[in-house]
Amino acid sequence: MTRKAKRLYSIGAILLVIGAAAGLVLTALSDSIAYFHSPTDVVEKMPGPGQRIRLGGLVEEGSVVRDGSTHVTFKITDSIESVPVTYTGILPDLFREGQGVVAEGMLAPDRVFQADTVLAKHDETYMPKEVVDDLKARGLWEDGKGMVKKTGSSPEDAVSATDAGGAGS
Repeated sequence: MTRKAKRLYSIGAILLVIGAAAGLVLTALSDSIAYFHSPTDVVEKMPGPGQRIRLGGLVEEGSVVRDGSTHVTFKITDSIESVPVTYTGILPDLFREGQGVVAEGMLAPDRVFQADTVLAKHDETYMPKEVVDDLKARGLWEDGKGMVKKTGSSPEDAVSATDAGGAGS
């Protein structure tokens, strides 16, 4: 075998090993390669203890409770399930009820999400694409109208459109 052929075989073998390693890593991480998890995902597939996740959805109306300092509790919902969240720190200026947020942190054993970072949408017309896609898949988003939320005492009550903004980027 010539020197050039040996070099080509060596390079090919190295590329094959790197490709196989990358495939194994992506396969192992396939469950956690998500921009965020919706509240329904978190309720259905409880993350393991100490596992950091991103929880995304809308801040539930009437759920924000401030204790006078920087400690805040609220619920994130996808209109199917809600997950209670606690956060200590300064919230983004655009944080408010009915708006899209992504919180980063861990789910405590008492099923309360302990956030260490809260991200809010950056302007009046933006909602993260992943949130819009998730809401569309659940039939809770209409192009041009935004979030369609169910009002009243039960999910089967009247439906009203809210101005949740468009899906820009």
